[in-house]
Amino acid sequence: MSARTLGPEFVGRAGQILERLNRLYPALIDLSLTRLETLLARLGHPERHLPPVVHVAGTNGKGSTCALMRAIAEAGGWRVHVLTSPHLVHVTERFRIAGEIVGESELTAVLEEIERVNDGAPITVFEVLTAAGFVLCARHPADLTIVEVGLGGRCDATNVLRQPAACAITAISMDHEAFLGDTLAAIAGEKAGIIKPGVPVATGRQPSEVMDVLISTARENAAPLWRRDHEWSVEATADGSGLLYRDAHGTLDLPLPGLRGAHQIDNAGLALATLRASDLPLPQQAWGGIAHARWPARMQRLDGQLAAMLPTGWELWLDGGHNPGAGEVLAQVMDAWPDRPTHLVIGMKQTKDATGFLAPLLTRAASVQAVAEKDQHLAQPVADIIAASNGKATAGPTLREALASLTRTAPPDAPPARVIICGSLYLAGVALQQDGWQAG
Repeated sequence: MSARTLGPEFVGRAGQILERLNRLYPALIDLSLTRLETLLARLGHPERHLPPVVHVAGTNGKGSTCALMRAIAEAGGWRVHVLTSPHLVHVTERFRIAGEIVGESELTAVLEEIERVNDGAPITVFEVLTAAGFVLCARHPADLTIVEVGLGGRCDATNVLRQPAACAITAISMDHEAFLGDTLAAIAGEKAGIIKPGVPVATGRQPSEVMDVLISTARENAAPLWRRDHEWSVEATADGSGLLYRDAHGTLDLPLPGLRGAHQIDNAGLALATLRASDLPLPQQAWGGIAHARWPARMQRLDGQLAAMLPTGWELWLDGGHNPGAGEVLAQVMDAWPDRPTHLVIGMKQTKDATGFLAPLLTRAASVQAVAEKDQHLAQPVADIIAASNGKATAGPTLREALASLTRTAPPDAPPARVIICGSLYLAGVALQQDGWQAG
């Protein structure tokens, strides 16, 4: 197998090193963790010298759940490492070290060290980035490390972690079938691979075939399983202004999560349940930190250069969801916005199920435009997205042209509308760059 294409978002000195390492992509497919374990041994096993770890797998909601846990811990005065993927604009976004995005010079130095220690051995870029994250986290003091799985769980590079304080498994749906299996049960089996003997694992609402796998795997590992509506519950208050969370430790009366959408109530509850299950000594004031959670490209309101192209009073939103499950969630968000029409600007990755993503959205959208940006990694052709929409979508064919078309055709006496750019994290990265966003 040849080296994978990295895409234009890998730039600068760090990007040059990663391009060189990308040429070491293994000639044979090997789904074991042996390559990374060998590299980590040469680096002194940084993964064994981390602050307490929470490991997060799932199909949708992993990044949001990580962001919510980080917000909780930081509200309690803790320093938090967070390792996530993919990044949106720059590779440094993957590494939040003791609360701050790592500097490019420090990341470059660590990548150079890894390149030297690896000494030309077969390796993947994700394995290199995982090793870099562990090195960075081990070298900086902190109180908590939150690690997001890249793909699957059982064979994911992050699964070299031996004894996390707790695990979380977010909503599971169909995605990455070529790697994880073509049934929900098979995919759940891969995600459940992060469950460790005796380590508590929390999960939200899941389809029955998924929950059956999680229950079975947890039982096999004697891992306490915290399920929504069983070991824990969360719901909006009667007036919709806050949350009520309950588990065996008691009840928490909390503000709404800082992330938009009804689905974030499940993610917030899962973040709370995971940290409560871990028995880490967070102070009482920490739990309200969910109100301060921020996570780019997850129902994020844009207010920069792209937003300025729209008529006065219009709103521009960005969401990176890209599979059928994410389409269902986005449809729920649109249903909660009956006060004005919603227009969709959609671009997708070549390997994604555009038909499944679009299915719940087409009847809810005032218009749908398909786009493919020049710098959008592995962009699905506009014609393919239009075909997946059964001809309802029209060609943007770029973000700026799509927004200009909406502005040009909006009747002068029409009420303000909303526009959602969606369908791909790679498109989201391009949108953020064009809007003038900077990670912080």
